[in-house]
Amino acid sequence: MHDPDDLPEGLQAFMAERHLATLTTLRPDGTPHVVPVGFTFDPAGPDGPTVRVITRRGSRKVRNLADGGRAAVSSVDGGRWVTCEGTARVTDDPDEVAEAVRRYAERYQQPRENPDRVAIVVTVDRVLGRG
Repeated sequence: MHDPDDLPEGLQAFMAERHLATLTTLRPDGTPHVVPVGFTFDPAGPDGPTVRVITRRGSRKVRNLADGGRAAVSSVDGGRWVTCEGTARVTDDPDEVAEAVRRYAERYQQPRENPDRVAIVVTVDRVLGRG
């Protein structure tokens, strides 16, 4: 396990490269819901290290996090991998969504317009991985 506030350079570099990931949330019945996502990592987020995922307002992952909860984002490439876990929230605040889109565009590509877009913001408290 790594300190989210002091990640090894290899893990930070891995999270800056273009890799897809999975986001795991829990359904109301407690079973895991795992879906592919693009994500960004901000070591200096507003409440500490932060993962952001952009998505559609009505998605299952958003409904799973409607009242908050925990989430995990995992990415793997050969022997390099990372999992970021933390407390998640969904936001439709225009400034927060714009920041998530800006970061997504830097790491992946400019996403198409989506009037139903929201952002999932995970305040990371646990990081596992090898860079």
